Amino acid sequence: MSPIDQLTHGHQPTHSRKSTRGHTAAQRKVLISGASIAGPALAFWLNRHGYAVTVVEKAGAPRSGGYPVDVRGTALEVVRRMGILPRLREAHIDSRRMTFLDGDGSEVASINPHDVVGSVAGRDLEVRRGDLTDTLYAAVRDDVEFLFDDSIDTLDQTGHGVDVTFGGGSTRTFDMVFGADGLHSRTRESVFGPEEQFHRYLGYCFAVFTMPNTLGLSHEVTMWNTPGRAAALYAVGDGDDVHAFLNFARPHPPFAVDAFRDPEAQRDLVADVFADAGWEVPGMVAALRDADDLFIDVVSQIRMPRWSSGRVALVGDAAYAPSFLTGQGSSLALVGAYMLAGSLAGRDAAAGFAAYEQDTRAFVTANQDQIGEGDATLFPITARALERRNDMLRNLSATPPAQGRPAHSALTLPEFTPMR
Repeated sequence: MSPIDQLTHGHQPTHSRKSTRGHTAAQRKVLISGASIAGPALAFWLNRHGYAVTVVEKAGAPRSGGYPVDVRGTALEVVRRMGILPRLREAHIDSRRMTFLDGDGSEVASINPHDVVGSVAGRDLEVRRGDLTDTLYAAVRDDVEFLFDDSIDTLDQTGHGVDVTFGGGSTRTFDMVFGADGLHSRTRESVFGPEEQFHRYLGYCFAVFTMPNTLGLSHEVTMWNTPGRAAALYAVGDGDDVHAFLNFARPHPPFAVDAFRDPEAQRDLVADVFADAGWEVPGMVAALRDADDLFIDVVSQIRMPRWSSGRVALVGDAAYAPSFLTGQGSSLALVGAYMLAGSLAGRDAAAGFAAYEQDTRAFVTANQDQIGEGDATLFPITARALERRNDMLRNLSATPPAQGRPAHSALTLPEFTPMR
C-alpha cells in the first residue's frame, strides 16, 4: 500500500462527511466551493483559526489522477506548516530527464528537468495532482464537513450573511463564502460576472490525456516541437501509461472560453492541427480519440481587480489562475489559501479580505507576469524562435544561473497564530 493509500484507507468519502469535532454557536460558519487544492488548503487553515468549515464539491469524491504539479518556493513553507511535507516528499516523482526532439524526431538536447523549469533538486516537489489532493483531504477530513455530489446553485448576500441554495435543494446561511472552484469558477461568475472580463488568453490551446507507454519511458519527459506545435509524453514512473500532451498556438481562441459543448469537435480540431505531424504524434492523436480522461482547454490566466465582494472571496485559479506555463498554479493556490485564512484571523470580512489582497497581490502578479501572450519558451510559435530555443537548450549547462529572487519565492510567509 502506497503512503497516500495508507492516508486514505478506510476513510472513503460519502455524500456528506461531518466533522468529528463539535462546533460552537459562536463559531463563524463558512462555505468553500471546490475540493481540489485551494479548497482543502483553505479549509485546513480556516479550521485552525476557529471557523466552522463546510466544503461543497460537485464530484463524488476528491479527484484522483491528473497530470503532475509542482510545489516549490513559498508553497513549500505552507505545506511544511501544515505538517504534510514528509508525505509529499514520499510522493515526489523525481523526473530525471527531459529530451527535446525536432520535427523529424531527431534529438535536440537531453537535459535535467530542473535546468528547464527553475526548480531545485532535493528541495522542490513534483507530485501527481491526485496525490496532492488526497494528502490535503486526509489533513482536513476529520475537522471539516464535506458535501460531495453537490454544488452552489444560488447565493444571496444579506445583512446577516450569505444565504446559499445548493443544487440538491437544501438551503443554509453562512457568514462567508469562498470560491475555490477553478479557472471556470461558477462562484466567480455568479458574484462578479462573466468570465470573459477577467480572462486573459495566452495564445495556446492544449489537450491532455493518458495513453499506453509504448516507448518504455521512465521518470522522464520527451517533447517534440515544430513552430507553433508541441507533443509530449510524460512518464511519472515505470508504469504502463504515460501522460500525453498536445499544445498548439492560435492567435484567437478557437472555441468559446466558457462553453465546451462538443467534445467531438474539439477532438477533430486537435487532430486537424497535428494531421501531418511526425514522431509518435499519429499514435497520440489516435489515443486521443479513445481517451476517457481527455481534457481540452485554452491556455489562459484570470486577472481580477478585486478578489472579493461583500462576504464572498476567491482563491486559487478562481481568482488568479497563472496558467500551467508558469508551473505555479498549485503553489499559488496553497499560498493564497494560507494568506486568506490568516488575514481573516481576528478581523471581519471586509478588513480580512483587504489584508489578503494587499499582502498577496504582488506575489501573484510576479508569478503571472512570467508569461506573456505567445511567448512561452518551451512552445515557440515561429521557426526563428524555435531555433533560438534549441540553441539555448544545447548550451544550457554553460548558461549562468539567473540572479535575484525567483518569483515563486518572492513572498516570505507571515506568522499567523492559529486559534486551535
